[in-house]
Amino acid sequence: MASNYNANNESKLNIDTGFSNSAASNTGRFLNKDGQFNSTREGLPFFSRISIYHELLVLSNLKFLSVTLLSILILNLIFTAIYYGLGLENFVGFINSSRWGQLKEIFYFSAQTFTTVGYGRINPTGDAVNIVASIEAVTGFLSFAFITGLLYGRFTRPKANLTFSTQAIVAPFQNKTGLMFRFATAKNTHTLSDVNVKVNLGMQVIENEKPLFKFYELPLERTHIENLPMNLTVVHPIDEQSPLWNLSPEDYEACDVELYVIVRAFDDVYSTTVQQRTSYIFNEIEHGVKFAPMFRESEDGTMTILEMQHLSKVISID
Repeated sequence: MASNYNANNESKLNIDTGFSNSAASNTGRFLNKDGQFNSTREGLPFFSRISIYHELLVLSNLKFLSVTLLSILILNLIFTAIYYGLGLENFVGFINSSRWGQLKEIFYFSAQTFTTVGYGRINPTGDAVNIVASIEAVTGFLSFAFITGLLYGRFTRPKANLTFSTQAIVAPFQNKTGLMFRFATAKNTHTLSDVNVKVNLGMQVIENEKPLFKFYELPLERTHIENLPMNLTVVHPIDEQSPLWNLSPEDYEACDVELYVIVRAFDDVYSTTVQQRTSYIFNEIEHGVKFAPMFRESEDGTMTILEMQHLSKVISID
C-alpha cells in the first residue's frame, strides 16, 4: 500500500541509507528490532554466505550455550558410534554385561576421553580404537580451545547495552507535535559518553504513477548529549519542514512508515566507540499518548532510581 502524499520539499532527503528505493525490493521492515538488517543472500554456496565465528559471537547466551552443549554431545555420539562399529571386544573394564549397558559405558568413555579426564577403568586394547581415542583427545583439545576463544570474544566484544522503548509515540511538543522514542543503558556500571543519535525515515509514496521509497534524515530536538546516566527521549519536531507534517495515523500505514535509528557513543570501559540500531514501523508508533515518568529518588534522597520497567510505559494525554 502506498500513498500519493509527497513530503515537504524542504525535507532533507537521505540517499545514503544503503536501502533500495524500489518498492518491489522492500517487503516488511528494513531493519529488525534487534538492529539486524532484514535481508539475506542466495546464489552462493552455504558456507560462502555465512561466517561461523561471527554467527557464534552474536548468538544470545542461551542459544550459544545450547549450540555448545549440542555440538559436544553430537561429537561424543559420533565417536561412540565409531567405537561400537570397531567392536566392544577391543575394550576392557566393563562392569555391565548387557549390550546396552556396555554401550552407555563406551559413551561415558568417549566423554572422558574428549575432556581428557581419563578415569582409566575402561581401556582400549586394539590399535584401531586406540588411534580413534587419540584423535578424539586431540579433537577435544581443539574444541575447548575454540570454545575458549569464542567465550573470550563474546565477553570482550564492546556493546552499547541500550534498551529502547518498544514503541515510538506522536505526542504534543512545543505547541505542536513531535515523534518520540526513548532509550537508556541497561547496566548500572555501563557509562556512555559523547552520545550521538541519528534517525532516518523511510516512507512509500507514489511518484510518476510508480510506488517507491523515499528516505529522509529527520532533524531532532537534540542529536548529541555528553553523558547518558539517565534515559534520553529523542524528539523529532513535526512542523512544516517535517516529512510527517499533516499525516494522520492512517497515512502512516498507507505510507508504510519506518524509523531507522542508530546510536553511537564512546564506551568509557572499553575506550572505544560502540553503536546500536533499532527501528519502528507504522504499527509500532502510537498516537495520542505520552511517555510516563520513569525515575524517582531513593527513600534517603541520595540517589536517582531509573525505573527501567517503565521505559515503554505511556499514559493518555489529558
